[in-house]
Amino acid sequence: MEGRLTAKAVMQELEQYIIPEKAAFFPRFFKTGKGQYGEGDLFIGVTVPSQHKVARMFKMLPLAEIQKLLDSKIHEHRLTGIMILCLQYAKAKTVEEKHPFIDFYLKNTYRVNNWDLVDSSAHIVGLWEIETGEELLEKLSRSEMLWEQRISIVGTYPMIKANKLALTFKIAESFLTHKHDLMHKAVGWMLREAGKRDISLLVSFLDRFATKMPRTMLRYAIEKFPEDQRQYYLKLRSVNTK
Repeated sequence: MEGRLTAKAVMQELEQYIIPEKAAFFPRFFKTGKGQYGEGDLFIGVTVPSQHKVARMFKMLPLAEIQKLLDSKIHEHRLTGIMILCLQYAKAKTVEEKHPFIDFYLKNTYRVNNWDLVDSSAHIVGLWEIETGEELLEKLSRSEMLWEQRISIVGTYPMIKANKLALTFKIAESFLTHKHDLMHKAVGWMLREAGKRDISLLVSFLDRFATKMPRTMLRYAIEKFPEDQRQYYLKLRSVNTK
């Protein structure tokens, strides 16, 4: 395998798992049409489980070769490269060992340019922030780049799991007037996860902001509420947005 630790070898391995029907379906699913969020993205038709399998095969791939994968126009090349990077981050034991991987990721956020790439990788920023205290997520939330904005909120998930909820609510508040549906879904998702840890904090947030939240964001946030409570917030928003 040592001699095969190249981006080219990864690409060749991925070709063994191509499903033509997926290659036809993915461009529609990931909105690659003109003016859509994934405009111009290209797919060869490899499923996520197969990409995970290939990523594990090449988990020792050098960063320079991961860069070649991220620079590819092929979606599956980039996602597999991100998967490999996350495997390497997870294996690193110390802050010093992890530092090159987080730096590499932050320099390549412009290549983490679809929601699945973000959602597969944003957790490493949250893990880094928990360990080092470096305030990266809030900084990313102020970016003008959609994908960095999504990283900032999805990246709080490790904090939620560690019962550190304040940043999720703070970033969520900053995105209440965001225009993009992808952010409405991401923010609502993280609010829902935070609510699983402390429902009183979520209820307090909704009592303050439900009337300002995009409908999709609110629906995601209250998805696990009892039906009567869901209807209360949906009606509250409807009444106050007429």
